[in-house]
Amino acid sequence: MPRIMTYNVHRCVGGDGKLDVRRIVDVIAESQPDIVALQELDVGRARTRGVDQAHAIAELLGMRFRFHAALKVEEELYGDALLTAYPERLIKAGPLPGLAALPRLEPRGAVWAALEVEGTELNVVTTHFGLLAREQAAQADTLMGPQWLGGRERLDNFILLGDFNATSGSAAHRRLTARLKDAQMQLAGRNLPTYPSVFPMLRIDHAFVGDAVEVTDVRAPATPLAKAASDHLPLVIDFRLRAAA
Repeated sequence: MPRIMTYNVHRCVGGDGKLDVRRIVDVIAESQPDIVALQELDVGRARTRGVDQAHAIAELLGMRFRFHAALKVEEELYGDALLTAYPERLIKAGPLPGLAALPRLEPRGAVWAALEVEGTELNVVTTHFGLLAREQAAQADTLMGPQWLGGRERLDNFILLGDFNATSGSAAHRRLTARLKDAQMQLAGRNLPTYPSVFPMLRIDHAFVGDAVEVTDVRAPATPLAKAASDHLPLVIDFRLRAAA
């Protein structure tokens, strides 16, 4: 049964201030996911010793990866990635809108790949939304618009996941669940907070699935290692792929 994880790794710096890529890899490996969506990765940045974190994590896990740099400062990059050992191809990677009135907001983006999972195509999209409600709503509208997922007539074989910085009562969440289902709500309305990792109170890391994705388990591992490695806990989803309607 396939397993997917979304994890904001906070540039591999834990709540203790320690920079440790290997600790992030160990947290991921504990759950043995087949697909991993990561947010807040540094690539070639001085603040994290110039390490290409996307490449390093993928290599240690024995996976390939697709990285999108939402932020570029000369040669330094910062963004999100999809990792997997399944055959895959990139569909799209690009920016999401901010707010014109607030040009200094952190840039945001998304990565979309098509994977071959047990003989079936699965589309996986990961993103990291902004902090403001209006910003999140605009980013949700763009993702569900014609240039992204809205260009597909059906979204049966889709998983959209990441750090949305938005709770289940938000406008962004309502926009996304207009066409996709909240994975946690598939299992007796589970509500698993993932932030902050040391004492999780907020459910802002989400997975949204299409009708062909049957969620069988959802959990947010709160091991001592996971609580130390990042300021978010990972969210892990087990699923089956059903025949599309």
